[in-house]
Formats: sequence, C-alpha cells, structure tokens
Amino acid sequence: MTEQAPIIIVGTGLSGYSLVREIRKQDKEIPVLMVTADDGVSYSKPMLSTGFTKGKDADGLAQGSTEDMAKQLNVQVRTFATVTGIDVDAHELILGDERLAYSKLVLAWGADVIRIGLEGDGQEHVFSINDLMDYRAFRKALGEGKRVAIMGAGLIGCEFANDLRNGGYEVDVIAPSESVMPGLLPEPAANAVQQELETLGVGFHLGTVVDRVDRQGDGVSLTLANGEMLDADLVLSAVGLRPRIDLARAAGIETARGIVVNRALETSAPDVYALGDCAEVDGHVLLYVLPLMACSRALAKTLLGERVEVSYGTMPVMIKTPCCPTAVCPPPSGAQGGWEMEQDGSNVKAVFKSSGGEVQGFALTGRFAMEKQALSKEVPPIHG
Repeated sequence: MTEQAPIIIVGTGLSGYSLVREIRKQDKEIPVLMVTADDGVSYSKPMLSTGFTKGKDADGLAQGSTEDMAKQLNVQVRTFATVTGIDVDAHELILGDERLAYSKLVLAWGADVIRIGLEGDGQEHVFSINDLMDYRAFRKALGEGKRVAIMGAGLIGCEFANDLRNGGYEVDVIAPSESVMPGLLPEPAANAVQQELETLGVGFHLGTVVDRVDRQGDGVSLTLANGEMLDADLVLSAVGLRPRIDLARAAGIETARGIVVNRALETSAPDVYALGDCAEVDGHVLLYVLPLMACSRALAKTLLGERVEVSYGTMPVMIKTPCCPTAVCPPPSGAQGGWEMEQDGSNVKAVFKSSGGEVQGFALTGRFAMEKQALSKEVPPIHG
C-alpha cells in the first residue's frame, strides 16, 4: 500500500511550494499531496513587511491562487486542514478522524508567533502577522486608522515600522532591549538603523514593555512598564517566532529548538523530513530565505531517491529598512574575536574578525550595504 502513497508536504508557505517546484523540475508525475491549515494561496512571507511601501494589499502580495498552484505544479492541495497527529509506524498523517497514507512526509509547517500575555480589555486590537491571512486581517482591521504601536524591535518589528511609516502611519516601537535588533546587529549598526527610522518619524520606547492594552474609543491605550502611556488604533506584536514542534514531539520525533534533522533534512523517524522555519538543521534554526532555497533543492533530490545533504554557502540577510539599507551576516555563536568598525554618520561597516584576523561575520548599514557581496566571499560557509 505504501508504494502508491503520495509524498505529503504539510505547509503551503515558501518552504512547501519551493520544494514542490524543485521536485517537479525532476519528476513531473510523482504524486504529491499538500496539506495546509490556511487557504493555500502562494505568497512570499518576507514580502509581508513591504506591502505599504510597494502599495500592495494582501491580494497584491499573493503570487498564485490555490487552484493555480495545484494546476501549475500538478499537486493536490487540501486547504483548511488541521493535522492532529503523525503515526510514524503506519506512515500515516492524522487529520482528526481521517488518516492519510504517505510514502514520504515533509513537515514544512513553519513557526508560531510568540504571544505575550497582556492585561487589559483591548486584546482584539493586538495582531500578529505570520502569513498572508494574518496580513489580510491586519490590513482590514487597520481600516481608516492611522496609529500603530509595534511590540518588538527585532528584524520584523523594524521592517514593519519602516513600511508603515512609508504608508503614512504614525508608528511607535516598544521593546525591552536597549537597542534595535539585539543579537543580530552590533550596537553602532543598530543605532544607525534606529537613527534613520527616527528621522523617518518612528517613535522608540526601548528598555520597557507593554503592560496593559485597554480599549479607548475605536482604538487602544497602552500602558508601558515605565509608566508611559501611548494611544494607538492597532497593536502589532512582533516579538519573535517559535518553531512548531509539538505534533512532531508527540509522535516521538526528536525535537530541540526545532524539529531535529541532519544535513539531508531527515528527522529521527523513517521517511519523515522537516524543512524551513520548523526545522533545526544540524543545530541551526535558520529563519531566512536563502537557506530555504538550498534545502529545497537538496531535499527534492533526496525524496526522489538520490540522498543529498544540504550545503549552505554564506548567507547574508538583507533587512528591509529602505530608510537605512542593512545587510548582516552574524558571526557563529561563541565565535572568538571582535568587531572592527568604520563609521560615517549612519553608514556603518562592522566586520567581526577572529583573533587570527579571519572575517567571521559583518553588519553593514547605509552606503556600506553594497559591500555585502564582496564581504560574503570572505566569510566561511555555515557548518555544524
């Protein structure tokens, strides 16, 4: 029976659709079934923080309807389907009372937004954006509103702050860190991005958190831990993502921060693979697009019978803050060495060098961002 069972891919985000495209480049006919909890519309998640700048609503950011994708890729797509379990021994995916047999199973179901428990009666005005359906709901709720408070000053919070300002909205960013994008950017680069966002009109409230969100008219009043009060029409929570691991763990599949996989993206269960934001590949959880493309190409070959281990090149991240172009390639955690800085106003070139003088990472802002390609060549590729 397992012979006729399809490859099942759970998730129709960038991971799922990228993988199917790679499979179809090599095999046009092998049966593939995609299962998704959302509407299956194809979109690129990194583009969600560019909608206002590009003048595109949720429909404008969509790249293909579910029907188009199914036809174009010769796959079946099951939408609004909630996976409730995995029976690894029987090679079956469980959806409530239904069981779907698989020959190979790929978990590409992404990460959940971290939600913060807040006091107050204004919770329905707090939104998180993790997919196109979330984005559509946020844009609809924003309506005629003009003021958005963003919780979180990480990469996503800063990108949305820039994008909403470009759309003409008043924006306040609240975060417990003392600088923006902590852990991603060294302080001079972080300060440069913050300075340019402030010049654009973004208000920052750092070193504090939102304690309460209370209804006020059609909007909300926010009480910060430092005693400050802010008014907003909507609150956007961008405090981070957590890989979805619960169902995998319940099925006896090894998990850590993400679903643990090796370089061939194999989990601890036979014929079960993980890809994208939910996967921890060889100790790395890489929530960016470049590693995803490398993984899709390797996994497609593996699923079709030629086991291929993924090899990552150097993977710089472009941060979408047009007011201050920024590229970063963080040094490996625990790297010994230090940052060398060159700065001219909000143009910062920070290069992390080992004690032996080898380039291990970099952060570039403003006009230095264009040196990304040249510096990338000097950074050793990611390895375990």
